[in-house]
Amino acid sequence: MAKQYGFYLEVDKCAECHACEVACKAANNVDLGVRWRRVTTVWSGTFPNVTKESISLSCMHCGNPACEAVCPAGAIKKDPETGVVRVDRSKCIGCHYCFFACPFGVPQYGDDGTMQKCELCIDKLAAGQDPACVSTCPAGALHAGTLEELAVLAQEKAAKTLSSSTQPSVLFSK
Repeated sequence: MAKQYGFYLEVDKCAECHACEVACKAANNVDLGVRWRRVTTVWSGTFPNVTKESISLSCMHCGNPACEAVCPAGAIKKDPETGVVRVDRSKCIGCHYCFFACPFGVPQYGDDGTMQKCELCIDKLAAGQDPACVSTCPAGALHAGTLEELAVLAQEKAAKTLSSSTQPSVLFSK
């Protein structure tokens, strides 16, 4: 594979404004009720030491995507040049196998019943631009690029990757 693109989220900067969600929906003409990117609140700790963090999530563009492995129609493919996991909706049969296989609950189903999800605005990345979610983030919490580029950004904050057998291409720092 030539490169592996992914996301880096600086959790401490996320303002939970949902601008990334809105930008994604607008840029990709996403069906109502479908969320390719979503801001989730994570609570941790025990009373009285409880903390709340906001995390912006989308497809993890895994190194070993479980969704691709279980798709009986061959509709899900990992791009060998970018590592972006893409969906050919014309091939999708709407079986939901990918939804059940994905450990992150990423696959979404639109009005036509076929799977859809973030494709990292790969056309924008190819043109040297940021994905819609990244360019819209007012706090500068969300970044996209190759894992090598993101690792350089993340090393200042001791970022961590999610651990999963699917090898998600996402880094997080607090």
